[in-house]
Amino acid sequence: MAKLILEIPAEILDAFRFPAAELENELRKELAVALYHRGILPLGKARLLAEMDRWQFEQLLGDRQVARHYTETDLEEDLEYARGH
Repeated sequence: MAKLILEIPAEILDAFRFPAAELENELRKELAVALYHRGILPLGKARLLAEMDRWQFEQLLGDRQVARHYTETDLEEDLEYARGH
C-alpha cells in the first residue's frame, strides 16, 4: 500500500489551536472534509481518511454545512457495505 507523509513546518504546527494529542486526528478530519467538499474523494474514502464511521462523518459534514454528494460510486460502496463485504 502506498503511503504519503506530509511534512508541516514546526512554525505552522505551533500555530494550530489544537492540543498536540488531537492534532493529527483534527488535520485528518479537515483534509477529509475539504477533499469531499471539492468532489475529490467520495464519502466512503473521505470518512476512512478522517478515521470516522459513516454516521460520524455525515454528522461532521452536517455540522460544517457541507452538502452531501451521492454518486454512483457512493451507491456501489453502500451496496457493498450492505452485502457485508
